[in-house]
Amino acid sequence: MKTAAVLIIAIFAQAVGDVFLTRGMKAIAPAQTGGSELFDSLAQAAHIALQAMQSPMIWGGTLMLIVFFVLFSAALSWADLSFVLPATAFGYVLNVAAGYYFLGETVSNRRWAGALIITLGVLFVSRSGDRTREAPGDALRAAGALE
Repeated sequence: MKTAAVLIIAIFAQAVGDVFLTRGMKAIAPAQTGGSELFDSLAQAAHIALQAMQSPMIWGGTLMLIVFFVLFSAALSWADLSFVLPATAFGYVLNVAAGYYFLGETVSNRRWAGALIITLGVLFVSRSGDRTREAPGDALRAAGALE
């Protein structure tokens, strides 16, 4: 139960963080590049980086991604990677929906179908349980050999 709650919060934090970063960077980069290559010079890249450091949207996105990373790390401490990583893939689905609803992106039917396939995969993985096997050392800890 705690794994599911932590992963749900982590997934939403990741999606919010990605939306904030996208909005922040799109507000900076197009104005700087004029539609050409992202970084025409080192000076321009430095200027964009300085503007990014002053953007509340980018700071908010970074903070939300830190929350995601902390929760993801916590979930990895008590559940298998083979469970946690696929479960967080549902964040891709949220990102597609967020891109469509909050960023005004055009999302093709093919992309929506891909998001549906990811959702089905997450459902299969979530039915498999938190821990698929005993972690190395668990039996030794239980026997008192590792303290």
